[in-house]
Amino acid sequence: MTRHIMTRLGRDSISRMVAFGAPAATALAAGGGALAQATDGGVSLQPPNSALAEEVHFFHNVVLMPVITVISLFVLALLLWVIARYNSKANPTPRKFSHNTLVEVVWTVIPILILVYIALFSFDLLYKEDIIPDGKQVVAEGDGATRTFVFKNDFPDSRRVTRNEHLQVFVESNGALRKLRRGDDYRVEGLGEPEIAVALERAPAAGETVFIRGGRSIDMRGDIVLAPAITVKVTGYQWNWSYAYPDFGVEDFFSNMLPEDQTTPDLYRFEVDNRMLVPVGETIRVLTTANDVIHAWTVPAFAIKIDAVPGRINETWFRADREGVYYGQCSEICGVKHSFMPIAVEVVSRDKFEAWVDEQRALAGLDPMFSDDDVKLAEAPAAPGAGETPAE
Repeated sequence: MTRHIMTRLGRDSISRMVAFGAPAATALAAGGGALAQATDGGVSLQPPNSALAEEVHFFHNVVLMPVITVISLFVLALLLWVIARYNSKANPTPRKFSHNTLVEVVWTVIPILILVYIALFSFDLLYKEDIIPDGKQVVAEGDGATRTFVFKNDFPDSRRVTRNEHLQVFVESNGALRKLRRGDDYRVEGLGEPEIAVALERAPAAGETVFIRGGRSIDMRGDIVLAPAITVKVTGYQWNWSYAYPDFGVEDFFSNMLPEDQTTPDLYRFEVDNRMLVPVGETIRVLTTANDVIHAWTVPAFAIKIDAVPGRINETWFRADREGVYYGQCSEICGVKHSFMPIAVEVVSRDKFEAWVDEQRALAGLDPMFSDDDVKLAEAPAAPGAGETPAE
């Protein structure tokens, strides 16, 4: 029997799925730790809190730093050799020549090869930062008999699931999530077709849940990144930020730097009165604009730096791996109080995020959105057209 299954934003258990390939939790998980902000005397990058940030760190540490180091040492050695070999004492009668073809070819070709090497990594990274993920997830409950499930491959032609790595299958049983291996645990038929059949070797038992993720948005860990579940609009002002959550009816609220007497010395010029809240493990779309001059919304732990320009909307995204508070600052000189525009992003559990949304809606005189257990962010169906209804 083949079953069609419904696309969902996810369940509470999906937060464990996000952890596949993620590094172990660090002191950042406690929130507000020194590692989540700039520190005096720090020379390295802040610890990453997303797969995209890990890839940025890889590009900097593994690709750029060796190239920079080798070039710097070579230029230094060449400079010292020229000073020692061709000073007036060692070389009283200098040679006279106009060019050297071999040297000119070498110093042209080698830089070109270096730039091509860097481009191989940077183009892929720039693409991942620029393109909003569009991965889709379908969920089905096991019944002990159904082994074959249908994944609707309804992406645009250029984004269709056409290769095995574009599809991942997980099974949750007794609270434990297991990633299945293609060939050993399941088979796939119809890659590139409108419908893809995923046949499991063993029918999931009643009480077990099957998760199928598909899409071409794949991070450096090999995980498929889902389309954004939340959109946050960020507006820059002289000299504070405002945040709005249009998906949840949360209108703009302002985020101002706390005075020195209302925070600790370590967090002064970092801490704010109203933080931006997001749930852990969800893909977050960030829209930026400005009310007056150009600002830049920057959070190093997520490897995000995007301009906020008056009259224009820019777009980026991130997906936080761990809970905690992560700080940044405006990174575009915007006036006399430019250094008084801190950014604080608090990553919380889904339950805490849902409770916070209801609190914000209550302040605006709106009915709660998540008080009824029948509707949860973790259980909400995907936007119309993105998913399929279960077969009868």
